[in-house]
Amino acid sequence: MALILDDRDRALLAGEEGEGARLAMKIIVRMAEIAGARRLRDITGAHIDGCLYHGQAGLDFVRRLADGGARVRVPTTLNVASLDLLHPELFRGDRYTAEQARRLMDAYVELGCEPTWTCAPYQLPRRPAFGEHVAWAESNAIVFANSVLGARTDRYGDFIDICAAVTGRVPDAGLHLDANRRGRVVFRLTGVNPRLLEEDAFYPVLGHLIGRMAGADIPVIVGLPPVESPAGAPAAPVAGGLPGCVEDRLKALGAAAASSGSVAMFHAVGLTPEAPTLEAALHGQPPDRVIEVTPAMLAGARDSLTTAADGPLSAVSVGTPHFSIHEFAALVPLLEGVRLHPGVDFYVNTSRHVLAEVERRGWLPVLEAAGVTIVTDTCTYVTPVMRQRRGIIMTNSAKWAYYAPGNLGVEVAFGSLAECVRSAVAGRVVRDDGLWRA
Repeated sequence: MALILDDRDRALLAGEEGEGARLAMKIIVRMAEIAGARRLRDITGAHIDGCLYHGQAGLDFVRRLADGGARVRVPTTLNVASLDLLHPELFRGDRYTAEQARRLMDAYVELGCEPTWTCAPYQLPRRPAFGEHVAWAESNAIVFANSVLGARTDRYGDFIDICAAVTGRVPDAGLHLDANRRGRVVFRLTGVNPRLLEEDAFYPVLGHLIGRMAGADIPVIVGLPPVESPAGAPAAPVAGGLPGCVEDRLKALGAAAASSGSVAMFHAVGLTPEAPTLEAALHGQPPDRVIEVTPAMLAGARDSLTTAADGPLSAVSVGTPHFSIHEFAALVPLLEGVRLHPGVDFYVNTSRHVLAEVERRGWLPVLEAAGVTIVTDTCTYVTPVMRQRRGIIMTNSAKWAYYAPGNLGVEVAFGSLAECVRSAVAGRVVRDDGLWRA
């Protein structure tokens, strides 16, 4: 069936708003045809993934849009780039790459995008509401928007995201449609130590396991602890209304599942807004599969995130996705009165928005006294920031642990935030295996 376009769509295709907008609409239309969409849909916002400089082609594409007079027509945030503009001295790449990376960043701002430079746009003051349609790229942002906020975005990637922002339109397909948001694979926690469910490291490990087993299917998780109301009774899930610590858990879970698999949405029964019950998450239909998640499976998934568990530690990197203010609130007490081992670098990746709040709360002196290096606008596994890569690098991020060995050629140890701090003080990997083996 032919794609139905409205008058504005046809005007953009005819070049009435310039060559840049015409190119963007051509790409959106072709994408809709490939997806089998019958029509296009309006969006209220976009998040652009293609800000990292990977070569001339990316810069050429964005410049072609900008030189053709294109401008975004919806509020548009920008993902991490290749440079930390607040701390430019951290970049350890060559001058030419830095210059090209800056040109790419400038070109996106010229298009009217907001210079947010974060992979966690859901931590910004404005984020999409329940049921709101957006075009978000960056895998962890996509899964968070769909799952935790109950907003609607398909899994957009480089270039299609900026085309959506310029046109304000996307194919009415994929996760924009009710039918495609049905959970298909049930992951039921079986015999898991209740104490483990309260550990921050549990959630990225569970996400890593789910991503490997679910692939691109929408998983439904049964057995996560509910959010308690002040009276002590389980609270009903509210879109965008979860406590910050719970959001951070689900952020880590989703980021891991999107890395080890292709998960763009998950349901957590009793927590996420489209899963008040298992039946609701499954849209009243039986699941395609049911997987019992056992302690042994979790221990195996945790072990698979570590390539070297023993030996000298050279660095710690946390904040992938970007550290939230609630994660800083957990880190600061761990670092008060502590001095890290002189041979260990400690990096915290975060957004400039969150860093401003850290400074306002007076936490920065504690971090600096301990020897922490703050990285904004980018992330240590995608751009040359880390001073040393010999020895083991530790992280509490399943996403970082999954990608860094290939991206950086490093040995990685995965652990909780507290274990990362203890290890950075000791100069070697320090982990507690007890909960994982119970």
